[in-house]
Amino acid sequence: MRKKKIVIQTDWCLAKTGFGRAAKELVSYLYNTGKYDIIHYCGGTQVGSPVLSKTPWKSLGSIPTDQNEVNRINADQTLARDVSYGSYYIDQVIKEEKPDVWIGAQDPWAFTQYYNKHWYKNITSLLWVTLDSLPIYEEAINQAKKSSQYWIWSEFATNEMHKIGINNAKTVHGPVNHSKFNHLGVEKKKQLKANFGLSDSFIVGFVFRNQLRKSVPNLLEGFRDFVKNNSDVKNAKLLLHTHWGEGWDIHKLADEYKIDRKDIQTTYVCNKCKNYFISHFQGQELGCPVCKSEKSCSTTNTGFGVSEEQLCEIYNLMDVYCHPFTSGGQEIPIQEAKYCELLTLVTNYSCGEDMCHPDAASIPLEWSEYREHGTQFRKASTYPSSIAKQLYRAYKMSDLERRQFGQKARKWAIENYSVPVIGKMFEQYIDSIPFTTYDFSLKEEEKDPNAAIPNITDNGEWLIFMYHNILKMKQVDQNEDGYKHWMEKLSKGETRQNVENYFRQVATQENQKNRKVDFEDILDPADKGKRILFVMPESIGDIYLCTSLLESIKETYPDHNLYFATKKEHFCILEGNPHIHRMLEYIPQMDNLLWLEGYGNHQGYFEIAFLPHIGTQKMLNYLHNGKDKIAFDIK
Repeated sequence: MRKKKIVIQTDWCLAKTGFGRAAKELVSYLYNTGKYDIIHYCGGTQVGSPVLSKTPWKSLGSIPTDQNEVNRINADQTLARDVSYGSYYIDQVIKEEKPDVWIGAQDPWAFTQYYNKHWYKNITSLLWVTLDSLPIYEEAINQAKKSSQYWIWSEFATNEMHKIGINNAKTVHGPVNHSKFNHLGVEKKKQLKANFGLSDSFIVGFVFRNQLRKSVPNLLEGFRDFVKNNSDVKNAKLLLHTHWGEGWDIHKLADEYKIDRKDIQTTYVCNKCKNYFISHFQGQELGCPVCKSEKSCSTTNTGFGVSEEQLCEIYNLMDVYCHPFTSGGQEIPIQEAKYCELLTLVTNYSCGEDMCHPDAASIPLEWSEYREHGTQFRKASTYPSSIAKQLYRAYKMSDLERRQFGQKARKWAIENYSVPVIGKMFEQYIDSIPFTTYDFSLKEEEKDPNAAIPNITDNGEWLIFMYHNILKMKQVDQNEDGYKHWMEKLSKGETRQNVENYFRQVATQENQKNRKVDFEDILDPADKGKRILFVMPESIGDIYLCTSLLESIKETYPDHNLYFATKKEHFCILEGNPHIHRMLEYIPQMDNLLWLEGYGNHQGYFEIAFLPHIGTQKMLNYLHNGKDKIAFDIK
């Protein structure tokens, strides 16, 4: 009996994002069961990137390497966003891997129109999304109606889905590893504070990405009032574990609220020795006090930060954790703080409602509603007065009282968010589904860029007709984001001709891309296992120079057929070359040596592929399955 094969599409599992960290925990859990064949399809990661080889399971990139293609994609903001989530290669991944279940974990807009894909309803497809605001995102409602499984990271959003009749919505939180986050004890806390000159300080902590929806101004104002309005508050510090090179200008806000800059602490980490230290912000690229490297220490960011063990120490520095925000899908730092048995203050909106459950042992922060410009979503503006009030309440508690809150919080968080709990839910579901037989065609229906468009007066009906007949998207209706986008464009004066031209262009490009999936079909079936590939996309001079190598390659590998891949406009340079068995049109996937030569369960297409246009420092191009023959002496 073969193992069930799973394709999980989300952020790369070593990215320091919420989705990346959740992927690391979930995929590790499923991998460690030994029951499944796992493919991690990584959003935001380039095809062939060396970082993908760091995982014990198969990890695939999702961003093309061809710069011309990347430039084309980036010219369309919506397309660029979709490609960053993995839309470019997903059909190819499904066709090549043939999974029994596909799991998409992301914001819902990452999977717009996936339900229109031919494979979506023919295999077990599970959407696992974050929803953070009211009213519920309309595309999410549309997705849920057209999907058999729709899992949501927060109870807050699931309840709202149920209220509007979406009964297949189910709460499955993102997994957070409780073994990495613990209360380290009173003596360790004293030691940590002493290490950074914070002895006798009352530390209010916040771990966050420095972005708009994290309510930093509200926190600073609330912290100021907490100190200013209570004369018995002594030596209070605000520890902001975040990146100071983006988002809110924290020092400017501190000056506005008349907070001493030295009362705001942050985390620095060294990119050389990986040690961290806590200090008031002194700019980026500081010298490291541990390894003495110059300009090696900066505040943490999504690309580089502290380890989970170090982050646990940072939580243990804190006396109370305060998390004011406008909305969020889950807000993983809150669960981490609870694991460390901290008293948590949380805005009581969005996923914060989950955190303020009576058994969760958080103190709710009050808020006022505002509407987000553009989206019209309801967002929370946390009252600074509520922050000040609850910080003072926490300050007046005894250490024992805060610990009792924290112990209760840890127990609740483990029961609802720990990796074994969440992993088991996935394991049981995957085990319950049947294997996919793939007795259906995986070939996507050809788009029709030449479809005749009748004279339809109504713009909405006209758009739907083009979706159905040019792009062959039969399930598109007035609730789709794409439909709303084009209706808005038309209302602002965009011509029908321009819109129609765009649809026809997309249809042509999609047909071209989908045809590329049938790569095996363009190779000679008689020489399987005896193929050599030489890739040189451009330019004329480079291709001409490379022809001088072809005779040597054939002499070295006389039993193999030599394929040469380049852009189609350069075929004329190679026509009649006696050493070339077949010319291939260059495609971006050819920059990925592992895709060409094989890895894991993927057999590859060539025994050896030569990629002289790719430098060894950019990606692997020298493995060749150990089958290459060195043509020069090494003394």
